[in-house]
Amino acid sequence: MERAADDMAVGKISGAVGTFAHLAADIEEAICAKLGLKAAPISSQVIQRDRHAYYVATLAVIASSLDKIATEIRHLQRTEVREAEEYFSKGQKGSSAMPHKRNPVGCEQISGLARLVRSNAQAAFENVALWHERDISHSSVERVILPDSTILVDYLLYRTRVTIEKLFVYPERMKQNLDLTRGLVFSGQLLLDLAAKGTLREQAYLWVQRNAMRAWENGEDFRKLVSSDPDISRVMSAEEIDTAFDLKRQLRNVDAIFARVFGSESP
Repeated sequence: MERAADDMAVGKISGAVGTFAHLAADIEEAICAKLGLKAAPISSQVIQRDRHAYYVATLAVIASSLDKIATEIRHLQRTEVREAEEYFSKGQKGSSAMPHKRNPVGCEQISGLARLVRSNAQAAFENVALWHERDISHSSVERVILPDSTILVDYLLYRTRVTIEKLFVYPERMKQNLDLTRGLVFSGQLLLDLAAKGTLREQAYLWVQRNAMRAWENGEDFRKLVSSDPDISRVMSAEEIDTAFDLKRQLRNVDAIFARVFGSESP
């Protein structure tokens, strides 16, 4: 964002076609410096609009990242998932038709407004090509998309920050949803462990898949099926199978990820 804003902070006073026919280039540089701008290295009657397109496109990328976060929260708040949800105050109304629902209205708003910012980026791209490098067809568009996109992204950043700070998170529900798979979420780790023990990966895949399909289709416990499979138990001990199904093993590096993103003092 800082790079895009800096790239757009340029000015020009180089004449009707950019040739400095009426004044010297050093005068343009002095005036632009007074205004806190850089002098455009080259221009026609107008400054090229690829700078402005880059700026609005950057805003659109930021909005899209916030949309990604909001969309994930919207999924996690679905009635059948319920692993996380927006803050919901006492007495707050959710769905107008179904009183039990707690709709993610904030995240829905973030997703909707992000679409508007992305559409403004398309308008900015259309502004780059000008007739004879001089027409002013871009200015009418820019009066709308530049302030609107900047203000919208500022609001979206604020709304996302508040949503994250007050987010309800339900780890117990996450564990319940994992348990609904009856151990199937560990099939990939089991496959890797069998391969690490020297089993050909293709063979290990067949062993794991036949038990996974049986658990999937019949609702049986995947871990029990694996423990009673003669081919797998011949290669892996009961303790090694337990390790393959250990959730803590899958989460052992999460703290390192937070430290890499937020620094060593992250909670």
